[in-house]
Amino acid sequence: MTDRVGIVGAGIGAAPNLVFLVADQLRADALGLAGNTVARTPRLDALAASGTVCTDAHVQHPVCSPSRVSFLTGWYPHVRGHRTLTHLIQADEPNLLRILRDAGYYVAWAGERGDTFAPGVTELSVDEYGCSEAPDRAPGDEFPSEFRARLFYGGVLPPGGVDHDEAAVRTAEERLASPPPEPWALFVAFMAPHCPFQAEEPWFSAVDRGAVPAPQPVPTGPEAAFKAALRSRAGLDRATSGMWQEVAAVYHGMVARLDHHVGRIGDAVSRTGQAGRTVTFFFSDHGEYLGDFGLVEKWPSAMDRCITATPLVVSGPGVPAGRRHHGPVELIDVLPTALGLAGLTAPHHHFGRSLLPLFADPAYPHRTFAFTEGGFSLSEVDQTERAPFPYDVKSDLQHEDPRLVGRAVAVRAEDWTYVWRLYEPPELYDRRADPAEAVNLAGTSGAPEVEATMKEALLRWQVETADIIPTTVDPRSPEVHCRFPAVTGSRR
Repeated sequence: MTDRVGIVGAGIGAAPNLVFLVADQLRADALGLAGNTVARTPRLDALAASGTVCTDAHVQHPVCSPSRVSFLTGWYPHVRGHRTLTHLIQADEPNLLRILRDAGYYVAWAGERGDTFAPGVTELSVDEYGCSEAPDRAPGDEFPSEFRARLFYGGVLPPGGVDHDEAAVRTAEERLASPPPEPWALFVAFMAPHCPFQAEEPWFSAVDRGAVPAPQPVPTGPEAAFKAALRSRAGLDRATSGMWQEVAAVYHGMVARLDHHVGRIGDAVSRTGQAGRTVTFFFSDHGEYLGDFGLVEKWPSAMDRCITATPLVVSGPGVPAGRRHHGPVELIDVLPTALGLAGLTAPHHHFGRSLLPLFADPAYPHRTFAFTEGGFSLSEVDQTERAPFPYDVKSDLQHEDPRLVGRAVAVRAEDWTYVWRLYEPPELYDRRADPAEAVNLAGTSGAPEVEATMKEALLRWQVETADIIPTTVDPRSPEVHCRFPAVTGSRR
């Protein structure tokens, strides 16, 4: 293990402390810093103003666990088969927190999210984990009606009680009241604003229902088959504009509460007197439909921007303030960026690209494309999710018709998005003229050359990232100690 004193950051003297704040199911456009006029996110907006915002950052998988595994390892989900909710980071696989800890960082994980590390890997990756005060309120599954359950609408919560996020924030505050030796890393994985959409006051009523814009309508042209299937089976096509506004308003109230929690952690860092030596990363594992295209929640092969786009804010020493990067960024870029700030190099081959050159030169060509993948092959149907109410509709559809959740890959450039689906026709969207990606131009006379270019980029990416060669070296002819027993007799 490297001596803590020996770690030197990239051009900023001693290695900085690192804070990772990870939301769950947060849309990139749900924050004030993204121009959202109904958002109540002053602390995140201030964090963005003090740092750099990547306005076109995308996750590498549209579902929680595979996305988290991806950004912590720097690998695309297909590299080691991390494409399900139940294949997590293994003990022989490197991850960002473990690399930091092995290099001398003191690593604390505030909260209790068990959907990232396989058994035993949490203990290898962090020095502290859990909550100093156990939550006494779990996400509710009581809904005003069967139909409201299909919208994942839980309504207003009674006051009081400590849910996961409150417990995690209290834990972070208590830990930072007596901070560990520097450099340290604090990782907080929030549950918010994951559904069910519910909140206590004042968050429930924080956003004016009438001010919430209408969701993106169902397109009249071709779309992925799972969308119509979900709308029909869950009855989502019966939802009125008023219902969607109510759901979105509660969601934005949950985001406002998340912002409040982020502010409390920021205040706790300030009270340590170490804020000037601390870099904060804020992002989400994926987005949320929130009524767009008549849908809610997410889907394992969803490639829509409202699902794949993530807010990505980096703020602290060594990071330019007030800067925005509008080119493609992938969430796996967090790993080499954090390590670079710490003056460290990853011990494994990965596919993230550090943002540090971009911090030094805003014209630096960071990425041409951003990739997202998801879904399953027909032979993998048994590995798709089996979920209880109210997720039963989604999981039942996946098992009844596995083609609805067939493998898919999206490749995004600044101007275009191309989606290739294993069992369905492709999709092509003009991001400038159609930012919601609602009008599918694939196969039309609209842009055949663009479609060919994007398909070529996808093929090259698939070949270049098909796998990784481990850094361990095996002898070509290892000595083998097990032998056949000596023959003591003859056969007749």
